[in-house]
Amino acid sequence: MSQFEINKQWQPSARPLNRQDFKTLVLSSLGGTLEFYDFVIYALYIDTIVKPLFLPHFLSPLTLDLFAWGIFAAGYLVRPVGGIIMAHFGDKVGRKRMFTLSVAMMALPTFIIGVLPTYDMIGIFAPLLLLVMRMLQGAAIGGEMPGAWVFIAEHVPKQRYGLGIGTLTSGITGGILLGFIVTIIIDLCFTTENILDYAWRIPFIIGGIFGVISVYLRRFLSETPIFKELAARKAIEKKIPVVTVLQKHKTACVIVALLTWSLSTAIMVGILITPGRIVGGMYHFANLDWRIGGCIAALTLTIGCIIFGWLEDKLGTSKTMLINWGGLAIMSIVFYSSLSPNMSLTKLYLIWAVFGLFIGSVAMTAIVGTRAFPPAIRYSGLSFSYNLAYALFSAFTPTLTIYLLSPEHLLGQYSYLGAGIYISFVALIAVGVGFYPLAKNGWLGDVNR
Repeated sequence: MSQFEINKQWQPSARPLNRQDFKTLVLSSLGGTLEFYDFVIYALYIDTIVKPLFLPHFLSPLTLDLFAWGIFAAGYLVRPVGGIIMAHFGDKVGRKRMFTLSVAMMALPTFIIGVLPTYDMIGIFAPLLLLVMRMLQGAAIGGEMPGAWVFIAEHVPKQRYGLGIGTLTSGITGGILLGFIVTIIIDLCFTTENILDYAWRIPFIIGGIFGVISVYLRRFLSETPIFKELAARKAIEKKIPVVTVLQKHKTACVIVALLTWSLSTAIMVGILITPGRIVGGMYHFANLDWRIGGCIAALTLTIGCIIFGWLEDKLGTSKTMLINWGGLAIMSIVFYSSLSPNMSLTKLYLIWAVFGLFIGSVAMTAIVGTRAFPPAIRYSGLSFSYNLAYALFSAFTPTLTIYLLSPEHLLGQYSYLGAGIYISFVALIAVGVGFYPLAKNGWLGDVNR
């Protein structure tokens, strides 16, 4: 039997979602939840914790911004290394083993961040240790999210492919929601002095403990049916999987890279940078107000991932991406142009909720990406292209966004719209990608899509 016939035959069969599917979805999303939880905690605490506690006080405000967001971005730079290594063994020895290892490797540095000494205690070693922990997290997460998407893609029935991956992605982005909720609770329960003294450590320690629990729970997952069949038929990739990816699947890599640019920008700018940096910093809303707004956007983002995953099963890829990414291109301009220091909280929260809903378009990156590669090298193909693109685009996105929001760039007086224009640009790229045959139909060329 040819490789194509194996891949065609062993796609998950058409059937309703069952109890085992839901169990797999929940347990698979835990590592990604931890990732986004940790990232949003760091991003929301950049101005209130990272800058005052981990960086030298004599630096200029712009330099503090660049260093703080640089440490944040450093976690992405090492993702390709971790992703390639874990995906290699995921394609060779099984999805489940690497899937469990990745979340274990995330839990330890997350916990250590929570007990790190500050700059006043050990000087320059404080930001250096924070940088190392962020890089360790990045190496671990390099295999986590692609692994989760592949795991679900090879478990759920084919007519629920979009819904399954969209639901998993919603669980992952639920970590953002959890992060906002925890920071709100910390703000309500502790004074500013208490937070700076010790309470800032609580969210990271909780994240580490949550990671350990996730490792234990993943013991109850089973290997994917597709990988079992590949192993039984001795159809596992003989070469180094990433070499095959580069030789035969360059177009798929480009598609995933472009969609990853859209995903990383929408999440980083729209969800992580906008609350504190723009709504709080530029429009001077109170800490609690912009945290609640960010929480609302994270909630609708999570809902949007499920809705657009379901819609993909009903309408197909091209129409769905025209609706969701096209809607985001419009809504990002509407949202940022509507912001005003004098706007009511009701109006702010309502328009923010709609904006967050369309950011749920990010689920399409995983839906298209997992379908673009054959099973034998799917983990490596998705991980390589996704992590490399994420490292590239996330490395310059914070700096570019800060620049676009400043009055010195070419947009001049429209600087407050800089973030919205950037998100609209990458959203339109995603719309265009959605009409490309490989993105629309997948590696198997399903003409019914």
